[in-house]
Amino acid sequence: MPALDRTIGIDNPGALKMTALRLIVLSVLLALGSPAFAEITGKPRVIDGDTIEIAGQRIRLHGIDAPERGQLCKADGKPWRCGQEATFALADIIGRTWVDCVKRGTDRYGRVIAMCRVGGSKGKDLGAKMVSEGWALAYRKYSMDYVAAEDTARAAGRGLWRGKFIAPWEWRRGKRLASDSPKVDRPCRIKGNIGKRGVRIYHVPGGAYYNKTRINEEKRERWFCTEAEARAAGWRRSKR
Repeated sequence: MPALDRTIGIDNPGALKMTALRLIVLSVLLALGSPAFAEITGKPRVIDGDTIEIAGQRIRLHGIDAPERGQLCKADGKPWRCGQEATFALADIIGRTWVDCVKRGTDRYGRVIAMCRVGGSKGKDLGAKMVSEGWALAYRKYSMDYVAAEDTARAAGRGLWRGKFIAPWEWRRGKRLASDSPKVDRPCRIKGNIGKRGVRIYHVPGGAYYNKTRINEEKRERWFCTEAEARAAGWRRSKR
């Protein structure tokens, strides 16, 4: 970028206007280069239907919420592993290509929230694709960007919309379809906690830390109805 004029006199209004323009451009460039708009690029590892990892950095896709890996949905009267299918769907969309992510922010737990694309800056928006294909929902609590895509998927009966399902944010609170829970008149009681180092441990009633454990869905902690369900989702039982 050319150096700014060192001397600007009131008898040189043209130079004054040019300098002001340069300052505006500089301020915009600095804003785009700030951490809030930082780019993350690389070959991702798919964690679940709305989360990937690039070079050890977990990235939560902006504006969407996909079923959890252990979540079940129902179609044609039969349960199916919709959380697992959503994970596979995201992996299929990405394929072997690199992903370009633009950081939109960081949540209170330090996770990166980003809009990610495959095929360059004008390629497929992963969030839009997942919602339009019915494998994720528009996360209205945080963004309205994908509401239209969700309406399209619902009308076409794609993905989750071909049957019955519990919204992921409600599922994490312990809500289940009748076929998922052996006791539908009671809430699921097993607590799935995530430690500071990301260790996933579940606590059963009567355990040493059960009463002290608090579930925070924003941290992706959740309730389970059975120990088998907790283990299938990647949690291990507390040793105490």
